[in-house]
Amino acid sequence: MADIDIKGVEKRFGSYTALHAIDLAIRDQEFLVLLGASGCGKTTLLRIVAGLETATSGEVRIGGRRVDGLAPRDRGIAMVFQNYAVFPHMTVFENIAFGLRMKKMPEADVDRKVKRAAGLMHIDQLLQRYSGQLSGGQRQRVAVARALAVEPAVLLMDEPLSNLDALLRLEMRAELKGVLQESKTTTIYVTHDQVEAMSLADRIAVMNGGRIVQAARATEVYADPATRFVGSFIGNPPMNFLPAEPSGAGLKVAGLTLEPPKAASGRIEFGIRPEDVEIRGDGLPGAIRVVEPLGPHKLLTVDVAGHLFRAVVDNEHAVEPGQAISLRPKPGRGRWFDAETGIALQ
Repeated sequence: MADIDIKGVEKRFGSYTALHAIDLAIRDQEFLVLLGASGCGKTTLLRIVAGLETATSGEVRIGGRRVDGLAPRDRGIAMVFQNYAVFPHMTVFENIAFGLRMKKMPEADVDRKVKRAAGLMHIDQLLQRYSGQLSGGQRQRVAVARALAVEPAVLLMDEPLSNLDALLRLEMRAELKGVLQESKTTTIYVTHDQVEAMSLADRIAVMNGGRIVQAARATEVYADPATRFVGSFIGNPPMNFLPAEPSGAGLKVAGLTLEPPKAASGRIEFGIRPEDVEIRGDGLPGAIRVVEPLGPHKLLTVDVAGHLFRAVVDNEHAVEPGQAISLRPKPGRGRWFDAETGIALQ
C-alpha cells in the first residue's frame, strides 16, 4: 500500500506563510494533480512529501508510515523534474540503471528492470545512445523511465512536460497516463497547465495562496467549482461571471430573471461556462465585439450589460462583430457564488 496522508502541513519562510495547514489524503495507486498558478505552494508541498523541504509543522505519512524525519532515499519515492536531469556522460541504459545501481542491485535485475522501464516508455531502441543524441521528448522519456525502473511506491513529478512543444506534450500526456496505470504507482503531479491536469488526473487538488481550495475528480472541478477562483482558473476560456440583483422571488442577471440558490443572501454572482449558453431570443441580451473561428466552433466575446462575456457556439450560426445577440443559459448549468467570499452557493 502506498497511500499518502498529509495532515496539517504548514511551511513558513520567515514571516511569509507558503502553506496554510494543508490536509490531503491520496489513495493507493491514485494519480493526483496539484494544480495552481506560480507561487501557490504546489511545488513546496511536493518537495515536503519528497523530503527535499522540511515542513514547519504537520506530518506526512506514506503507506501508514510517518516519513517526516526520513531522508528522501528512505521514503520509497522517485521524482521527475522539469529539467530532465539526464546525465550527459552516460548512455540511456546507464541513466535508467543509475538508481538501481545506487541500491547495489544484482546486474541481472538491473538489466531486466531497465529493459522493462525502457519498453514502457518506448525507448528500448535508444539504450546505447547518449543524451546529446536524443530529442527533448526522448530525454524526458529517459527521466521517467529512470524513475519507474526503481519501482517506487510513490512517483513525484514536478512539471515534467513544460519544456516540450505542444504536439509532443499531447503525445507524452497520453503515454504517461497509460504507463502509470500499468505500473500501478501512486503519483503526485505538479502543473500550472489545466489541460494537463484535466486529461491526466484521477483527482485534481486546486491550490491558491498556499491553500487547497478544492480537491475532486476533474469533471467535478470543472462542472461544479467550489469557489469563484476555481471557476475562473479552470477552463479555456474560463467561466463567465455576472452580478445578480434581487427581483421578486428570483434574481435578475443582465435583465434575465433566474431561480435563486437556496442560501441566497448578500451580494451574489452568477457563473456560467462559455459552452453552456445557446443563442435564443429570451436570454442575456448583448452585442458581439469579437468573433474567433476555432475549427469546429466559434468563440464570441460579447458585451453583456457592460461585462465581457464569452460564448462558444456552433459554426452554423452566422454571427459578426456589432451584431445584437441573446444568450440563454442551458438549464442546470449555471452556478451561484457569494460575491464577498467567492464561495459557491447551493
